Amino acid sequence: MQPTNNTILITGGGSGLGRGLAEAFHRAGNEVIITGRRQSALDNTVRANPGILARVLDVDSPEEIQRFAAAVKTEFPRLNVLINNAGIMKAENLKTGAEDLPTAEATISTNLLGPLRLTAALLPTLMAQPQATIMTVTSGLAFVPIATNPTYCATKAAIHSWTQSLRYQLRDTSVEVLELAPPYVQTELTGAHQLSDPNAMPLADFIQETLELLKSPPSSGEILVRRVHPQRLAEREGKYDELYALRNEQAMQRAANLTR
Repeated sequence: MQPTNNTILITGGGSGLGRGLAEAFHRAGNEVIITGRRQSALDNTVRANPGILARVLDVDSPEEIQRFAAAVKTEFPRLNVLINNAGIMKAENLKTGAEDLPTAEATISTNLLGPLRLTAALLPTLMAQPQATIMTVTSGLAFVPIATNPTYCATKAAIHSWTQSLRYQLRDTSVEVLELAPPYVQTELTGAHQLSDPNAMPLADFIQETLELLKSPPSSGEILVRRVHPQRLAEREGKYDELYALRNEQAMQRAANLTR
């Protein structure tokens, strides 16, 4: 992925990681288009960053994705970078049976089906470019899950696997496929408390390290800041059981603190 002169589309770009990436890429001299469901969040980002463009898009809607892709082909024919970032993360209590199924289904729709559908819709435009990039945003939780958020972790593991297949199938095209797997970062993904959690990586530090890694992506295509290495390498290094127990204990403690 070249550092500048790209036309970049970032889903979920009105807040959190998406906004951080959008602002950094915009400062580096790229044309950046952000999407999201909340007009207010998009407006706030655009107001703070003149030149960033915004479009409302609900990635849960197949019909809306098709209309959006058709508009992109006309409005942004030079689109050469797609960053599938939009996602939701909600706690679930699997003991309740069917009660939490709507949460699981909504998570699958946004985190898994959304990237699959949008990538398929925009792939012809991307493949028409001399050089293009698709980057999926997964999570360290794809490799060491926490039981408080089972469907979120499952969707990120699924996207990791799907990204590997996409990379292999596109290996003889002009489209490179990258995967960005963040650690626990100070955003509002799980609520306002996460923004100030000292256990989370500061967003600015995450963005800075990510941009450095993107200058020379590894052959694996995985963009991994140092903070996420323990999760990504846990199984390979024989530390999975130990880390799984530790991370789940921490997650349960955070959940208990939030209910007090």
